[in-house]
Amino acid sequence: MNILLDLFLTFARIGLFTFGGGYAMIAMIENSCVEGKKWISHDEMMNITVIAESTPGPIAINCATFTGYKRAGFPGALAATLGLIVPSFAVIYLIALFLDNFLELTLLANALRGIRIAVGILILDAAATMIRKMKRKALPRGIMLCSCAAMLLINIFAWNFSTISLMLLSAAVSLAAFAVQGAPEGKGGDGR
Repeated sequence: MNILLDLFLTFARIGLFTFGGGYAMIAMIENSCVEGKKWISHDEMMNITVIAESTPGPIAINCATFTGYKRAGFPGALAATLGLIVPSFAVIYLIALFLDNFLELTLLANALRGIRIAVGILILDAAATMIRKMKRKALPRGIMLCSCAAMLLINIFAWNFSTISLMLLSAAVSLAAFAVQGAPEGKGGDGR
């Protein structure tokens, strides 16, 4: 029961003090769950992030659910997910309840503009951390650089190309390379 409370409180703190959505929360999730609590390894966090991005739903909720499940099964997944959702829900509910013209307040509107900058920095920090810790192999780095360049060109020229299509194309290239090269050493089915 202690681990469930710990999961709930850890993710409640992340949910309460993070602005900007799931990508901004990744840095805090990694800081709390990988470096602080050591519930998961960095490689597991990278895998969880990729899976969470690929599955339906908000990335932070998916990360919380996977981390909670890894730590304590279904009850852990439920505790972590609720921990992440409840603070945000409570804050939005209170804002909706008491402040009809919340965004019309000049002080709050200016504060939210400043928070946008901090959110961008948090997202860049999470990306830089993942890139630094990524295994130094040519194919993953090549796919990452080509995907970033493609997204930049898509945004600059306003091309009608879905990010999901880009993700599927990257996955297809990676799977094709895996099929040609075979399984990495030590990961085969021979028990090594």
